[in-house]
Amino acid sequence: MHGVKAKGILSSQNGMNIYRGCSHGCIYCDSRSSCYRMEHDFEDIEVKENAPELLEDALRRKRKRCMIGTGAMSDPYIPLELSLEYSRKALLIIEKYGFGVALQTKSDRVLRDLDILKKINEKTKAVVQMTLTTADENLCKIIEPNVCTTSKRFEALKTFRDNGIPTVVWLCPVLPYINDTRENIEAILKMCVEAQVRGVICFGMGLTLRDGNREYFYRQLDRHFPGLKNRYIREYGNRYELPSPRGDELMRLFHQTCEKNGIMHDKDEIFSYLHRFEEKSPHEQLSLWEL
Repeated sequence: MHGVKAKGILSSQNGMNIYRGCSHGCIYCDSRSSCYRMEHDFEDIEVKENAPELLEDALRRKRKRCMIGTGAMSDPYIPLELSLEYSRKALLIIEKYGFGVALQTKSDRVLRDLDILKKINEKTKAVVQMTLTTADENLCKIIEPNVCTTSKRFEALKTFRDNGIPTVVWLCPVLPYINDTRENIEAILKMCVEAQVRGVICFGMGLTLRDGNREYFYRQLDRHFPGLKNRYIREYGNRYELPSPRGDELMRLFHQTCEKNGIMHDKDEIFSYLHRFEEKSPHEQLSLWEL
């Protein structure tokens, strides 16, 4: 890891990334792409040392409260967070100033901050988003090697359900010839139904590859799935979008299952929900305290 002094912390859409880079080792990670101009090794995590101070100053100056997002480019609960606690400090500041939060992670370490998320959710909205790609624990350890497996994420989703914290699942990417089976998608959606998630985001059954992450992904295919890289090259070349040949069937299954179980599955509707600040009335807050 290495530290930097950042000039700002919030994007124009009120998103923030306290860390830059990641140690999860997911074989498909888009954040490795060259277009993001990362000037250090991806696993050499860049830490914005003044992030808490920048965030407090930014929220103090805002005229209207809003949702603050984090985790789009780097998971806020990488192992470093256990000792640095920058994500926890950020949540404390968000709660202090009455803002909402929508965070995205693959790690059950987020449960450490359940206490703060509950306080935020009492006044407005705290949404936890988790990525689920495979119900196969052994496959999960291959494609997402340095982060908790799907079963632990599922347990985390149920814990948030039991504590009234809304959740959203990212069902992506779906890797052609690896996790693009009907059995896998059915199993993941079954978890979503049981955990009572508010929405499931799916951009289609497939993945995207850019310069930078394509090379890393192909090296991992050679390592774990011998021969599959050549099939990818034959079928997709250097395309950005790599759709699963089972895409139409699996998307029908996805939409039908979500619709049947009252789960949001329209991307625009879910993103609108994630960005919408909702202040709870004193009556709603009182009802929460009475639970």
